[in-house]
Amino acid sequence: MIKTRVTEKLGIKYPIVCGAMSFITRPEMVAAIANAGGIGFLPSAWYGTPEKLREAIRQTKELTDKPFGVNINYFPSTKPLPTMEFVEVIVEEKVKAVESAGHRDPGEIAPRLHEGGVVLIHKSATVRHALKAEEVGADIVTIVGMENGGATGMEDVGTIVLLPALTSKAKIPVLGGGGFADGRGLIAALALGAEGIVMGTRFMATKECPIHDNYKQRILNATERDTYLMMRSINNTHRMIKNKYGDKIRELEARGATLEELLPYISGEKSREAAEGGDLEAGYLLGGEAVGLIHDIPTTKELIERIMAEAESIYNRLGGIGFRAR
Repeated sequence: MIKTRVTEKLGIKYPIVCGAMSFITRPEMVAAIANAGGIGFLPSAWYGTPEKLREAIRQTKELTDKPFGVNINYFPSTKPLPTMEFVEVIVEEKVKAVESAGHRDPGEIAPRLHEGGVVLIHKSATVRHALKAEEVGADIVTIVGMENGGATGMEDVGTIVLLPALTSKAKIPVLGGGGFADGRGLIAALALGAEGIVMGTRFMATKECPIHDNYKQRILNATERDTYLMMRSINNTHRMIKNKYGDKIRELEARGATLEELLPYISGEKSREAAEGGDLEAGYLLGGEAVGLIHDIPTTKELIERIMAEAESIYNRLGGIGFRAR
């Protein structure tokens, strides 16, 4: 059993987190992760209103009595989000944790969350922003490298460098994200100073994930070379799985398309159409470089238990290796 400050603060069995993924991390999926010993997050921005978020929280509670969380989105949005109203719902419903992420620090929400007994996790792609989140009240910080699916930041630094760079400075627990998919990654993250891992792409290829089977098969058939970056021209870099739709976005960016020209192609609805409908050219496909490590579609419980068993096996094996100075 691997216990860390993350498992203790969140009240979870295993140090495995599924970050929020827009329309994907719905109550059924979040509950499955919670029941398997990890923790997942509902996406408040996707629900759009406090009333719909409250409904999703209550649906999740009907499916699990284990801890789960809600994501607060600070990324650019085409419409304003009622952030503080979301926070009130989260506190009222006694949700265990909030995962915040985006282009602002969580200073405005930290006091109310702490008053309500909610653990605040902030996700960042840079060390300096993670340390700023710690300064303004985050209880845990997540650092994601450029291997990450979805938002990667603008600096193109890998997780293997970001984790020790941050853990050598942060006083609060750190989670690592970007490229993690198995027990080998968990042990590596712990060795680099993290106290748990965040996975998104790996959880997409599970039976409970509500994306179309075509999308899951695309993940299985992909290699570590089958993703690329886009939206850098609008300072919102995201990693996607390669397809013709993504090629079009990259072509538009290469010729200097404006935000207004890009918006019809990069809306979340286009991604949802592809993910749910199964036409993998109908929109862009979120996914990280971890696609190269994914070869099956287990249940969430099977996946998490496999990761933990593999991590324990590696830990025991490494304990038997003799290190001798030459």
